[in-house]
Amino acid sequence: MKISKTIEDKENFLMNRREIKFIVESEKNPGFDETINLIAEHFKSEKDNLEVKQIKGKFGRNTFLVSVFIYKSKEDKEKFEKKKEKKTAQGAVPSTQPAPATK
Repeated sequence: MKISKTIEDKENFLMNRREIKFIVESEKNPGFDETINLIAEHFKSEKDNLEVKQIKGKFGRNTFLVSVFIYKSKEDKEKFEKKKEKKTAQGAVPSTQPAPATK
């Protein structure tokens, strides 16, 4: 997997980040973890400061469009990105209140 061409690279001073779009050549669909490792190595940034927004491919091609935000610090990333919620078990939770009496 390698970066073949940078399409857009702009600095967003208001949100303290770089917004980059580029083309990746790969034999298979690149995963988010693979892409984060590639970006961190190529752009020399911390993995904690990266947010991969999109990986888009077309059928039958070995090229993928990747959109990523590179924040200046982890605090800036946490301020602007939504936190991912962890899924919990969807079981019935026993109630502590007694059931209403019926007549």
